[in-house]
Amino acid sequence: MGVVWIGDRNMDGAEISRRSAQAATGFRSLGVVPGDCVALCLRNDIPFFEAGIGAAQIGAFRVAVNWHYTLDEFQYLMIDSGAKVLVIHADLLKPLRAGVPDGVTVIVVPVPDEIRSAYGLDDDMTKMPEGTLNWETWRESFAVDVSPPAESPSTIIYTSGTTGRPKGVKRTIPTPEQTAVQAAMLALSYGFTDLLDRPSEIVTAIVGPIYHAAPNAHANFSFKSGANIVVTPRFDPEELLRLIEKHRITHLNMVPIMFNRLLKLPNDVRTRYDLSSLRFVAHAAAPCAPDVKRAMIDWWGPIINEYYGTTETGNVTFCTSAEWLAHPGTVGRVIPRAEIRIVDASGNEVPRGTAGIVSTKLWGVAEFTYHGDDSKRRSAEIGGLITPGDIGYLDEEGFLFLCDRANDMIISGGVNIYPAEIEAQLQGMPGLADCAVFGIPNAEYGESICAVVQPQPGAELTEAGVLQFLAGKIAGYKMPRRVEFKFELPREDSGKIFKRKLREPFWENTGRAI
Repeated sequence: MGVVWIGDRNMDGAEISRRSAQAATGFRSLGVVPGDCVALCLRNDIPFFEAGIGAAQIGAFRVAVNWHYTLDEFQYLMIDSGAKVLVIHADLLKPLRAGVPDGVTVIVVPVPDEIRSAYGLDDDMTKMPEGTLNWETWRESFAVDVSPPAESPSTIIYTSGTTGRPKGVKRTIPTPEQTAVQAAMLALSYGFTDLLDRPSEIVTAIVGPIYHAAPNAHANFSFKSGANIVVTPRFDPEELLRLIEKHRITHLNMVPIMFNRLLKLPNDVRTRYDLSSLRFVAHAAAPCAPDVKRAMIDWWGPIINEYYGTTETGNVTFCTSAEWLAHPGTVGRVIPRAEIRIVDASGNEVPRGTAGIVSTKLWGVAEFTYHGDDSKRRSAEIGGLITPGDIGYLDEEGFLFLCDRANDMIISGGVNIYPAEIEAQLQGMPGLADCAVFGIPNAEYGESICAVVQPQPGAELTEAGVLQFLAGKIAGYKMPRRVEFKFELPREDSGKIFKRKLREPFWENTGRAI
């Protein structure tokens, strides 16, 4: 078993497993049985492993809770999941406590110094709420569960609700064969394939919030594989470079916004740290601007790999640096046992090079459903494959290219416009930190294009300058008709922009859904 670090603390896998077995006994004492749900509303911390593995050991589903949820969203998840137990960090309970349904046992995790420092939390924010169970003392009051582990179900991940309530994605309990297919897919995605018999050589880091599907899967698989794990309370670009040097990190699983932030560091900071231990860096979950990816390959070398998948399907493509440089913009080709079809609205397959609805399947893994409503699953299925909501095309060599999310596509005067294309061009503009492009109401065309730009500190950007930069890079009909500037963009903790929050003010009085 590997070692898990957070800050200057570390704990070996054997001790985490012991604590997890205590938690399993504790959950049993609360009446948790196989098939029940245990909700985990946790920042990145060692108790994530303790509680999650303990719940899985007795056959309970772990429900990952996005702690950015509003009270209403949190209450919906707790009711929809039917969780019997909530394990939550102390600082997160106060704003969400009123949303805990009657009958749910709340166990509170003390906030460690690393998280206090990373989020600027004071004593008042992190004090243990009165009348609650303390995770540490509660867990230690139980003996280690020595019964054979139950069949372990999946983590339930609630997908973001773009047009309605989030849906809880869960899988049936896998057979050994299905577990093997899943493990092979994750090992390929994370670069572990050739090291599974030597996991002590793997040093990876959890750099995204564990309530998200990809960091959650990465954290769980890394621990099960016996890898060494560095847990970061939240992403900080220079701190990541420091940790790579300190721990000799070999493998990373990231999202493109992290690349953006790393590349924005001053050159003297970027060259200050020894990054020679890195062997394999994977990224996914959002489009990566070509200029950004080229810059990362130039900096870190041809170790930047990409995969594409969804919570529902698992990962279905993979792409090395060399493949991407030969096919700029691709997210890769299908991996073993995966299938991709590009179809039209009627489910008919379209020719190579034609954009359509991306439908995918990883054959041989445990089937998924939406918790409490399998009809939602059937509505996302076309010909046995799942449609995650992306628009894209396959080239003649079978490389997949994504145009945009179907919900983000702008239809202006009957013409389809993909914001991701415009955003990718804007990312190369000097002085720009980040941007979001989306459609806003237009009486004549139905929708017109709005670009919201976040300047770098000290940069003076203008609407005319933005349009001048884009001129000649995109077609005239794709040019933004409105440019706004914000010093901060609304984001998830992963760094992903909450584009819906930017769109809502423009559409709220139109009577149209967004």
